[in-house]
Amino acid sequence: MIAKSRMLALAAALAAVPFAAHAQQATLKVVSFVPKTVSYSQTFQKLFVDKVNGDPKSPIRIDFAGGPEVTPPAQLGNAVKSGVIDMQLGPPGLWLNLVPEGDAVFGSNLTPAQRRANGGMDLLNTVFAKKLNGTILAHAAGGFGFHIFFKNQPKLSADGNVDLKGIKVRVAPAWRDFVTGLGGTGIVIPVPEVYTALERGTVDATGWPINGLNDLGWSKFLKFRVDPQFMQTDVMLIVNNDAFNKLNAAQKDYLIKAGLDYEKTSYEAEATITKAEDAKLRAGGMTIVELKGEGRKKYLAAAFEIPWKRLKERDATHYDALRAKFYKAD
Repeated sequence: MIAKSRMLALAAALAAVPFAAHAQQATLKVVSFVPKTVSYSQTFQKLFVDKVNGDPKSPIRIDFAGGPEVTPPAQLGNAVKSGVIDMQLGPPGLWLNLVPEGDAVFGSNLTPAQRRANGGMDLLNTVFAKKLNGTILAHAAGGFGFHIFFKNQPKLSADGNVDLKGIKVRVAPAWRDFVTGLGGTGIVIPVPEVYTALERGTVDATGWPINGLNDLGWSKFLKFRVDPQFMQTDVMLIVNNDAFNKLNAAQKDYLIKAGLDYEKTSYEAEATITKAEDAKLRAGGMTIVELKGEGRKKYLAAAFEIPWKRLKERDATHYDALRAKFYKAD
């Protein structure tokens, strides 16, 4: 009788283990700035979502709700600030009105690892906590920049810089000034609408990283690319601080570590993907226009100075400290 009662007690205890574990698991909802089919979201799914959800010891579960069909990219900042969503994967460049200091990432020529090591990300996080009610968990696929892709061969100025006079370029708000400074007409168009804009001739060119151009189908229209890359992609994984503060210590530690791991593995993955996508674009007939000499210097100087100038004009409070951590002058 005693043995039987002990067995029943043990069985009851074992049966309760999954429920106890489940009770200690917090679910966080995340939305991406691009559809799940695009490489940024695919890499996020594989390197963060699947890794966290596939860990039997994880105290966190990630609900990857989707992309622009859930929340428009330009609204992700307000959505995470207000707690409508727990986390966002997207660029602060789309909502610099909330956190002008997001421009420090755009204007950075250092890798995420270098900025972690020199304290730059800790400094930026203090700003995001105050202005966005959020914590940056990772700079996803950081260290890689943008290119301008054209339907037709781009014109160059006498000094070898890009001449965009008469060219309509699809831009993001954060680098519209760069395009207009080169003489072009910058038109802000959400990512899901760019394919149609290219197809209908609404724009003649667009800025975008090498990664994703094939996924989005834009390479069907774009046959020329200007090198070198300019600025730096600023895709951030950010968690709402109210949601974060509801987590227990173990959950917080796990989420922070998962974010740091994702920052590292996404950087490595992006390097591999960019190399492969570059080869595909070249094989598909894309012509690379490599700027050289004085034109190249002016092109890069104009690109990197724009986000820093914009930040200083909007809020100079942390300008000097951020520039020292995020930008290394030649």
